[in-house]
This record gives sequence, C-alpha cells and structure tokens, in this order.
Amino acid sequence: MLPPVLEVFVIWHPLDIEGEQIAREFVDHFRGVSFSGIIGGGIHVAARSKGWDCDGGCPQPCYSVETSGPNGLASAEFVAFVPLLGRHMAWAVQEDGSSWNEFVVGLVESQKKKPKQIATFPFALNKSATDQTKLGEVFGSFQQIGASPKLADGDTEVGLRCRDLSQGLAQFLADEDDARLTVFLSHTKRSNLSEGKDVDELVDGVRKFIAATRLDEFFDAHDLQPGKDWEAELIKNAKNSALLAVRTDLYASRAWCQKEVAVAKVTGMPVVTLDALGLGEERGSFLMDHVPRIPTHKDEGHWQQTDISRALNLLTDECLKREIWRVQKRVAEEGAALAVDWWSSHAPEPLTLLAWIEHVLDNGDKIPNSRPVRILHPDPPLGRDELGVLKSMAKSSKLDFEIDVMTPRLLAMRGG
Repeated sequence: MLPPVLEVFVIWHPLDIEGEQIAREFVDHFRGVSFSGIIGGGIHVAARSKGWDCDGGCPQPCYSVETSGPNGLASAEFVAFVPLLGRHMAWAVQEDGSSWNEFVVGLVESQKKKPKQIATFPFALNKSATDQTKLGEVFGSFQQIGASPKLADGDTEVGLRCRDLSQGLAQFLADEDDARLTVFLSHTKRSNLSEGKDVDELVDGVRKFIAATRLDEFFDAHDLQPGKDWEAELIKNAKNSALLAVRTDLYASRAWCQKEVAVAKVTGMPVVTLDALGLGEERGSFLMDHVPRIPTHKDEGHWQQTDISRALNLLTDECLKREIWRVQKRVAEEGAALAVDWWSSHAPEPLTLLAWIEHVLDNGDKIPNSRPVRILHPDPPLGRDELGVLKSMAKSSKLDFEIDVMTPRLLAMRGG
C-alpha cells in the first residue's frame, strides 16, 4: 500500500503509574472509529516506557526520519513525541549522562534538526516534574497539551488531552505558519415560535466551549467587519475552516446555511453536524446529509454541554484525518502504484461528484479511457443504491464515464 505517514510515540517512566493509563487512552483514541477509515499506516501510536532489559533504563528507541525502523522498515514521514512528564521521569533525567537524560535530550535534538517532520507535545502528569528540574529545562520550550487551567462545562480530561493532541497533530501536518484550526460556526439566526431563544442559547454554548479550548472560531456576527464584502468573506472562510453545522429546525431551509455546507463539502473541508432539531424539519435538504452527526437535546432546560464537547472533539479528529488523507494523496502521486483519479476526503455524493466533473471540464483534464475513473474515499463504503445514483450521474454527464468507487479496505482486498 503506502509508507506510514504519522507515528506517535507516547513516552513515560514505568514508575509513573498514571502514564500507562493515559498512553492507553491515546492508543484507543487513534485506533477508534474516527481514524479507521483511512489507508492503513496513516497513523500509528506506539508506547515507549521500559527498556530492552527492563532494569529501569531508558525506553526502546523512537524511530524517526533520522533513523530507520526495526529490521530496516521505513520510518514514518512525520513523527510526534508525547512525553508524559512525571516525578519519576524527572528524577531519572536529573542526572546528566544518565540513560534517561540522554534519551529525552536526544528526542529534542532530533526535533530541532527536523522541525518540519518531528514534533513534540508534552503532557504534565505532575506540575512539580517540570518545576526547576532538568526535565523542565528539556521540554520547557514546548507548549503542553491538556494544560487548560479549567475544563469547559461538558469537557473531560480525556477529551481535552485527545482533542489537544489531535489539533496539534493536524496543525503540524498542515505545515502552515501559525496554522490554527478554525471552527466555522454555521447556524441560522431565525428560530420558529416553539424554539424561542433556544437557538441563541445553543450557539452561545458552543461559542463558550470553543473559547475555553485552543480552537479558533469564525462567527459571522462577530468576525464580519464593517465595509467588507460579507458574501465573499463567508465563502472564503467556509473554504478554509472546519464547519460545525448547528442544525436547528429552520437550518436546512436557510439559503446561506445550505451555501456554507455546500462550499465546505466541495472544497473537502471537515464538516460535523450538531443535530438540535426540536419539532422537526418541513423537508430537510439533500445538501446537509452525508456527514458525521452528533445529536443534542435539552435536559432540565439546558442544552447538554457534553454533546457540544463530542461534536467539537469529532470535528478536530476530522481535521487530522483530512491532513493525513492529504499527505497520503501526495505520497501516492509521487510514486506509489495507486491508480486513483479522485482522492475524495469525504464519501462522494451528487454535489461533490458534480463539482469534480465541472472541475475536469473547466480545466480540460483527461480521464482514463481504458478503465473506469477510480474514486478513493475513507471508509465506510457507500451503499448499493447510493453507488447506483453516482454511476448514473457519471454516465449521463457530458463526460459519459464509468466510475469505480473504492475505500481503503476495498482497495486492500483487491491488492491495491
């Protein structure tokens, strides 16, 4: 298939007992459903704690772009170190020349040599571990994950850690100066009579949660400046932000809500729906579906902040998945033998297939004559009827072509 893209090494001292549990949380998170749909090897999490001889020495090596993996295996193109800074690690690092001291210093030196390919995201198990210690000196220049002074309502320590790491990794892979994940908060300004102020309360709750995180926000009422072309600004930000669609009863019927979702989908940006229907919708919109959806509801008169947390955590994971997909596309085009014509970051649908056809026609791009156009998208695969609609669209279009819609699992079953 493809060489590995991202390797995450979670490192802790074996006597810092809580480190093992946190490492397991990271492993479980990145092996979860959110990342199961990308090509194998896209992201891998490895634990590093005990050494080869288990005598309390430094852990087994962390392979990076500077060193080959075991048995000559290629190392990942990008590597992230996640040291869990505890008291026992601090004691082990305190002595210059000790195995642990040389190990952690070596991690930082590797990162400094290859800052575009190696990143470091420390997490403090104990604040005292970095207070006037060598460990604090080694990792003091790196912003820690999970370091917010106060959890937002509805957030959890596990959610905060995993979201911070996903955000940091996504920004690292994006390789843009001062890149910060921005959430485009898409919502309707109108509510039906039964909703009253519910829409405003929900949107305010989302904004307060975002403000307590490291995520940035685009909120039209706040960010559209006087004298600006508001239509152009909305479209520009929808093309460059992760979109959270707050779907209340009137959302699907609003022209600009439809526009924002459509722009985000066509440009391949992450989209997650926070489903807050009250009485329901008159008919919905075919533009709004085909994206991850988190339901939310009111309990004792208040919107559930845990639902907002789940939606934003999922949106952050979708951002990381998109960046991994983008790198895999580049690697494949640089030489891997994958005959893919369209790397779709979302499962294709009529809206995005039509946009792809228009792009091919507008740019005079060639499509294969001897085989169907191959479309690759993250798992899960489309259903038979969904696929049938897309095939009919392709045949009835001006290009008149066959399509072969694949996911990584289906591609692997065919042997690539």
